[in-house]
Amino acid sequence: MKTQIRTFALFVLLTGLSASLFAQVSTTSSASATIVTPITIAKTADINFGNVAVSSTAGTVILSNSGTRSLTGGVTLPATTGTVTAGAFTITGAANYTYSITLPSTATNLTSGVNSMTVNAFNSNPGTTGTLNGSGTQTLKVGATLNVGASQAAGSYTSPTPFTVTVNYN
Repeated sequence: MKTQIRTFALFVLLTGLSASLFAQVSTTSSASATIVTPITIAKTADINFGNVAVSSTAGTVILSNSGTRSLTGGVTLPATTGTVTAGAFTITGAANYTYSITLPSTATNLTSGVNSMTVNAFNSNPGTTGTLNGSGTQTLKVGATLNVGASQAAGSYTSPTPFTVTVNYN
């Protein structure tokens, strides 16, 4: 019986030691980070709706992001078009990264002296997300809608405050 007690005591002692030997283990790890090329945006062309003729009825000129115009209501587009361009921006950054595009959500005013019109419904190509190519660039085109009042006064209208286009990595 003493042998059994000694064997049992030895078993308990060894089991307790082995449990404490494996109760805590450690390893190491490294930390790293990669700073990517900052994303940038540079304007290469302003939005220009070109020449517009008016009537006694309000209307709109819709400029697509590809630079084509259409109309509604009491405006016409004369044969002498003037300069018609969609807004254009060059986006640069890390190759093959995607980015979000934020266009104005409120109207921008155009003025000529005391007269004014608004531009809204901004749209872009690409839409809300772009992808930089293997060289880290992409062209962003922006269109919008010009809201022309009934019998809008003649003049050269410009925005006293430019509108903002924001891009940010996803």
